[in-house]
Amino acid sequence: MYSVLAPTGHATIWPHQSRYLEEAQATAQALFDALDDDLQPLVIVLALPTDPTKDLPPVLEPTQADLPLAPFTDVVARGRAQQLLGGPSYDAAFREEGVSLELLQRRFEMRGVRAAVQETLEELDAESPHQHFSSWPVRVNGYFVVTILRMERKPLRAYPALRPDRYYTNGRPLATSLVEGALFKFNEECVKALNEPEPGAGLLFRPRETDELLRAAGKSLLDTPAQALGADPGMARLFYTLNTISSLRYEGAAGEGRMLLARRGHPNIEEVFALTCPTELSDYRAVRKLLEMASADVHLLADGEKVYALGRQVGHYDASREDLFVIHFVTHYAWEFEHAGQVLMRSRYGLPTLPRPRLNKLRFKRDLKRTFDGLITKTEQATRLWEVVLEASRQPKGTLLVITTEALAEADRLKLQCTLIEPVPLTPLITQLITAIDGAVLLDPEGYCYSIGVILDGKASGHGTSTRGARYNSAVRYVESSPYPCLVIVVSEDGMVDVLTKENLAESRAQ
Repeated sequence: MYSVLAPTGHATIWPHQSRYLEEAQATAQALFDALDDDLQPLVIVLALPTDPTKDLPPVLEPTQADLPLAPFTDVVARGRAQQLLGGPSYDAAFREEGVSLELLQRRFEMRGVRAAVQETLEELDAESPHQHFSSWPVRVNGYFVVTILRMERKPLRAYPALRPDRYYTNGRPLATSLVEGALFKFNEECVKALNEPEPGAGLLFRPRETDELLRAAGKSLLDTPAQALGADPGMARLFYTLNTISSLRYEGAAGEGRMLLARRGHPNIEEVFALTCPTELSDYRAVRKLLEMASADVHLLADGEKVYALGRQVGHYDASREDLFVIHFVTHYAWEFEHAGQVLMRSRYGLPTLPRPRLNKLRFKRDLKRTFDGLITKTEQATRLWEVVLEASRQPKGTLLVITTEALAEADRLKLQCTLIEPVPLTPLITQLITAIDGAVLLDPEGYCYSIGVILDGKASGHGTSTRGARYNSAVRYVESSPYPCLVIVVSEDGMVDVLTKENLAESRAQ
């Protein structure tokens, strides 16, 4: 976690300046850690005088931002020059009906300054392991205040994205990835807070929940295929629509199958049969019923607004077209957004996530070391546990693995609600067999298993979540109640894997 208190001696431009930086950092940390904690966001405030003739010093905080201030000294002049070269008529999409010429000119000035800041950041990032993103500037007490977000370049590039340069009809950019959607929403919150009568106070007193920002980012990303297919994103509401459809059951069964999003007549779409009256996507129950007919080869065909047929994808799709998308309904309340064979986003219980590997080996070993400090001394131990966990993660019905220092004692304590077995070192084969039944598997840090089919107990702490099932919430109760070091792996039926430790749960609550 970065410390972002304003360094002594730096100019104070407005009363909430240092607190704004703290709260913006906390918001960014929670938001981007929820996506991938390797992104390591750092919030930077850049303030440049609006009138270069006045003797006002530029400001760049915090000091650990490690950005030179000198390259930004002519940013305002360069931004205004860009705006003058284009003039108010060069981008009709940026204008709105009824907007005054003065406000329009102000918008172009802001856009020019932002573009100049971003160009400077990109030049500085050329040989850097970091990548910086500029928000829109906001006028505060004679300064253009720009909130800059720095993230690690390597994890940013690890996720697929759609091509840039797509826009809403009002000129705002569409998100090309979930990370970019989250960045847009973070910037919107910063700009909104700085435009209030007490600049920056909005983040202090009316912070938005991380889940709320994530859902807004997911909506922003799903607006992109809607726009690409000629639908009105505001009317289509694809993110909300797909969440609702995936949450519905048909005669008790979870929805599974695929929906292809493409315009009718697409060269890579073959209709098996068409609907005489296409079904509106907003008719959620009707679409859920149609999904029952989908198979491994035949899918629902929709144009972003209506399901018009059932069919399949054929031929070689030119991915550069970006006009054919796949929605994979995985199981109850879980779906994925794909393009050209790559998953861009997963949604579980209405909350979007990045398509991260179900398990991260380095992160798992880090959690092992942190939980069982000094007890796992050999590389072979960690490798054996990793192989067991990896095999358990393939269990299609889901399972629970409980690794605890007191596995033998816990097996004896819970003997009336489990099946005791002779201690055996787990192998992938044994793991496959014992995770096929309900209940948890109890093992020690050496990889020895003592009981299977365990019904976990634990005191309710109020830290569970109603959006997750009994398996996940029982694991949370057990971890938080256990007086012994323990690590629990929760494998859900939708294929997602959670690694729970006391430290992980505490960090999650702190966000």
